Amino acid sequence: MTKSPLIDAGALSALVRDNNADILVCDCRFDLGNVDAGKQAYAQGHIPGAVYLHLDQNLSAPKTGSNGRHPLPEREDFARCMAGLGVSDSTLVVCYDAGDAMTAARLWWMMRWLGHEKVVVLDGGLQAWKEAGNDVSTADPVAAAPGNLTPKKPLVSVVNYEQVLADLKTHEHVVVDARSADRFRGENETIDPVGGHIPGARNRFFKDNIAANGRFKPAEQLRAEFDAVLQGQPSERVINQCGSGVTACHNLLAMELAGLHGSALYPGSWSEWCAQAAAPVATGAE
Repeated sequence: MTKSPLIDAGALSALVRDNNADILVCDCRFDLGNVDAGKQAYAQGHIPGAVYLHLDQNLSAPKTGSNGRHPLPEREDFARCMAGLGVSDSTLVVCYDAGDAMTAARLWWMMRWLGHEKVVVLDGGLQAWKEAGNDVSTADPVAAAPGNLTPKKPLVSVVNYEQVLADLKTHEHVVVDARSADRFRGENETIDPVGGHIPGARNRFFKDNIAANGRFKPAEQLRAEFDAVLQGQPSERVINQCGSGVTACHNLLAMELAGLHGSALYPGSWSEWCAQAAAPVATGAE
């Protein structure tokens, strides 16, 4: 079950009904335009027993003005947060959001960053849960006893601003930007103060990983589409970024589905990059 980064609503429903299952379901719904919307939606109905994790408060560290909009917390701090919710080394962590996995993929990646293998994303999110005929709950989850989760060797790679900047000269890696095509070109930028992209980056909008039915595309299709972006570049020499290190995790999940392993995340992403005085900026489609 944990070999795939995804779980379907039927399999999750069976686990939720199993009182002996070592599982924590995490609701990650979040709206960049209204940071309280996810918590409010959770209160109006969530998967029974699920806890709510806030992107700004639980899945990010404080902002300094130069470290991006959603900087990663310290691994030890995040491990304590998850352990406090009842996660142990044996616990299956299930991540979901409204449907497109935008923020659920961030939690999935962060658990792997802790070295935790037992983590999956609900394919299709809460929408798929409801479509499968499952009920939602407005009840607060019963507080779990603290778990024994401890950080281990990361299962994912991270690069920082200095490494990405240096790579502009060495060209050892390909940068893949998960933002929409217009923001990549430097158009319609309403979130960050500077429009454009990292010079040499290639664009793969994260929503292109999702099929019309709201689920992830088949692995074979994802493989073909990413191969077209990477143009022969090995996945181990790919750096994924986006606006603030969130939707880049969606591309990393899709690459994992496609059998393209070992790519790195630049957590600061464009929001950190454009805050550096010396960072070069490119605009347009290339």
